[in-house]
Amino acid sequence: MTENKIQQIGVSAEAPGVTDPERHFLRWILKLAGRPRVAIRLWNGEEIYLGHGPPVATAEICDRRTLLSLLTSIHIGFGEGYSAGRIRIHGDLVEFIREFTRSDDSRRNHAPTVSKIRSLLLRARANSPSRSRDNVHHHYDLGNDFYRLWLDERMLYTCAYYTHPDATLEQAQLAKMDHVCRKLELKPGQTVVEAGCGWGALSLHMAKHYGVTVRAYNISEQQIIYARALAKKEGLDGQVEFIEDDYRNITGQYDRFVSVGMLEHVGLNQYPVLGKVLQRCLKQQGRGLIHTIGRDCPRPLDAWIRKRIFPGAHPPSLSEMAPIFESGGFSILDIENLRLHYARTCRAWLDRYERVTEEVEKMYSPDFVRAWRLYLAGSVAGFLTGKLQLYQVVFVPPGNNDVPWTRDHLVTPDTGAH
Repeated sequence: MTENKIQQIGVSAEAPGVTDPERHFLRWILKLAGRPRVAIRLWNGEEIYLGHGPPVATAEICDRRTLLSLLTSIHIGFGEGYSAGRIRIHGDLVEFIREFTRSDDSRRNHAPTVSKIRSLLLRARANSPSRSRDNVHHHYDLGNDFYRLWLDERMLYTCAYYTHPDATLEQAQLAKMDHVCRKLELKPGQTVVEAGCGWGALSLHMAKHYGVTVRAYNISEQQIIYARALAKKEGLDGQVEFIEDDYRNITGQYDRFVSVGMLEHVGLNQYPVLGKVLQRCLKQQGRGLIHTIGRDCPRPLDAWIRKRIFPGAHPPSLSEMAPIFESGGFSILDIENLRLHYARTCRAWLDRYERVTEEVEKMYSPDFVRAWRLYLAGSVAGFLTGKLQLYQVVFVPPGNNDVPWTRDHLVTPDTGAH
């Protein structure tokens, strides 16, 4: 179908209720998006399609109010409309989002300055300790029962590491923890501090399988309660201490620092502060690892995700992360990008989530079910298209020469426990 044709589904192209300006607006959106293989169906049955080849999905806009909301903000308007059921996707939701994500990145490449300006504006929004706590509560304190429905058995809510094609989510999450531990070259008797420990799986894994002592900081009350109970159950409460406090309040010095999935919530203007925390808490011969969702260049997180799912969040580019390390003179040893691993992880979560949506709806609402489906599907699409990255950065204090000469330690486990 060409841009000048409107597919008719039992109605005239000039059917009452849809105006020419509204049709022109939709054509403009599709042109701006690079003519994605997506059809738009209006409330009177009309379809507009500017792509080449068959569409991968059809977006049905159920009323004029929803269409007008896209004028104010396409991202927020779409997210709110889909969550409320006023925008319906017929076809594969991930493929639908991938079509628009590809075009979004293409336009971004032609206007990098705009993306950088938007990203810089976020620096002014300080993630103070109180605001950070509110942001974390919004997402992570939804309830352990909710996350238990679709995460793996260890409740790991970060990128897994698929060492072979047939790996299950559980196997890949275990492999991720070992991958992190090998990068840190953990040895029995070492002390480790973890910032943002989730439900405690990595801290307990490090203590149990690598013989280290761990202090783990987290400001999510629900996660800390869960982690403490699990530590006691596994007899590790004397080896792992879970502290309900902000990373800015870390005290003491340690052989190793690790943070998996926290940096996204720190806020750009707090990166130098984190750098000072690292400077004071890492011993001279110490080593650190930061694992974070990121970008290939500075740009803000999707507006609807910031509003409904991750308030205060920002996935940084490598250049934006630089102040963390430069402020303390740290030397970066290794950077690895695991974005395709995260795409597969999010796909596994989405598949599991779809199997429990009836239970989720009983816990919350149909709008909540759709919102989280959109968030998970969007994450899959974002990592597949390269809109999102997953960085693991290993670093050491200045002048620390106690570093590996090769990458052999990443291939051969230091423990035979698995």
